[in-house]
Amino acid sequence: MYYTAVVEGFRDLGYMDGRTIALEHRFAGESPERFRSMAAELVRLGVDVLVTVGPQTAPYAKSATSTIPVVFMGVPDPVGSGFVDSLARPGRNMTGLSNFGADIVSKRLQYLKYMREDLLRVALLVNPTSQLAPLYRRVTETAAAELGLENVTFEARSPDELERAFKAMAEAGMQAVTINGDGLVYQHRSLVGKLALTHHLPLAVWSRETFDGGALMSYGPDQVAMCRRAPAFVDKILRGAKPADLPVEQPAKLEFFINLKVAGALGLTVPPMLLALADDVIE
Repeated sequence: MYYTAVVEGFRDLGYMDGRTIALEHRFAGESPERFRSMAAELVRLGVDVLVTVGPQTAPYAKSATSTIPVVFMGVPDPVGSGFVDSLARPGRNMTGLSNFGADIVSKRLQYLKYMREDLLRVALLVNPTSQLAPLYRRVTETAAAELGLENVTFEARSPDELERAFKAMAEAGMQAVTINGDGLVYQHRSLVGKLALTHHLPLAVWSRETFDGGALMSYGPDQVAMCRRAPAFVDKILRGAKPADLPVEQPAKLEFFINLKVAGALGLTVPPMLLALADDVIE
């Protein structure tokens, strides 16, 4: 889905794969070692620009090269991750699009609190193999505390661990669960939605794609639109621009989705205020 959007973005700019541009794509399957080896392979091929999709891939591109231009998509904290010096002036060989912020996490928790007035304890599901797990945990704990909520982090590295994590959430008395951008959850979004419903946990995710897996709600930027936008950075670089001078873009629009079927299965009534705010309501 995301790769298709990238190809469409190139096509919109007049680039045709195999004719006016050669797209060498690799899919690592969320394996850290494959991420590392595939990034190194693409560098050895001497690509003109290295494009990364999702928050997991950019760190491996950074480790693989400091000279080849890198365009990232969906990176939560480009400055804190050391990819750029600042959003306005990246100053290095990397630039692209960011999709995460403390305000997004806070709003996601706030919407959950509106949905469930007795909400006190919220689970955060992270993949500990992701370099972003500490960031997600730190930002969520801060946002939860400001809303008078307790955040408890649960870890999962595989589908089997996802099942154990949701069982542990239920046993610990969690009342809802949030998830930020993660490849494991994206790949197994239907399983995650099913597990959340089985354990009676309202689930808030970060994108339309993960929302469609069976979550109660989603709040975040349009990931597909972000993928379509990334080729514009590549185009500028191929025309002579330096990534160091191309400002990192942040999402101009955030989307909010609610699934009334899931709400009904959980015994929740969605407040009219949330329905009015939603970009789409699944009935």
